[in-house]
Amino acid sequence: MTSNPLSTPASAPRAVAPAPVAPHRDVRSRRAAADHDRTLRERELFARYRGRGELAARDELVGRFLPLARRLAQRYHRGAEPLDDLVQVASMGLLKAIDRFDPDRGTAFSSLAVPTIAGELKRHFRDKSWALRVPRALQELTQRVDHTTNRLIDELGRTPTVAEVAGALGITPEQVLEAREAATAYRAESLDRPCGEDQDAAPVVDTLGADEPGYLQAEQSATLEAMMSVLSDREREVLRLRFAEDLTQSEIGHRVGVSQMHVSRLLRRAVARLRESAQPSETPA
Repeated sequence: MTSNPLSTPASAPRAVAPAPVAPHRDVRSRRAAADHDRTLRERELFARYRGRGELAARDELVGRFLPLARRLAQRYHRGAEPLDDLVQVASMGLLKAIDRFDPDRGTAFSSLAVPTIAGELKRHFRDKSWALRVPRALQELTQRVDHTTNRLIDELGRTPTVAEVAGALGITPEQVLEAREAATAYRAESLDRPCGEDQDAAPVVDTLGADEPGYLQAEQSATLEAMMSVLSDREREVLRLRFAEDLTQSEIGHRVGVSQMHVSRLLRRAVARLRESAQPSETPA
C-alpha cells in the first residue's frame, strides 16, 4: 500500500507550557502572608502584656512601633526644635497608646497610635510656644475664647462683649478675662525694642525702674524703732553710744556716769529684751 505523497503526516501533540505566574502577584502574596504573621504576633504580644502584664512583651511592642513614632516626629520636625526631643515626645505617646490599646476590639493598633502620638507632639509645641509657663487648662481655655470670639464677630458683625463670650462657652465672665490676660503671655516683647515708632527712641529697658536701697533702709529703721520702744531711755542711749558712735564700755560709762560693769549689764539686758520682742508672739489657743 503506497502512501499518498500529498497527505500530511499526523503531527505529535505539543506540550503546552504552564502560564508564568506574574512576579508582582508572588511578591504581593508573600507580603500579605508576612503582614498576617506580623499581625498575629502583635496580637499575641498585646494579649501577653494586657493579660499577664509581661514587660518583655511591652518592650517588644515598643521596638516594633518605634519607627512609626520616629516618622511622626520627623513629620512635625521644625528647624529650631531638636529632632531627638521630638522623638522622645513621640515615644511617650507610643507608650500611652500601648497602655490604652484594647486588642479585643478588633481594630488596628495604628488607628490609636497615630492620633495619640500626634496629640503628644502638638501639646509639646503648644506648651513650648508660650513665652511664659501657663497651665495647660488655661491655654486650652484661651484658645476656646479666641475661637469663640472670632465666630461671634462673624455672626454679630461687631466685637462681642465679655458676657456674650462667656454665655457662648458656658463659663463665667471672670474666666473669659483670665483667659484674655493669659493670652498676653504667648509672646514676650523685647526690652531692647524702641519705646515708640522711632527707631532712635530709647529702649524700653531704660524706662524701667531700678531697685531703691533706701526702701529697705527705711523699713529696717521703722522695725528697729518699734522694737526700741520696749527699752528704757538709758538702755536706748547705751545702745546708741555702743553701736552708732562705736564707743567702748569704759567711754560709755564715763559719758553716762556709771561703771563699766553696769554698762555691760545694761547692754546684755537691752539686747535680750530686743531679741525677745523680735520673736513672733504666740496666739493663745
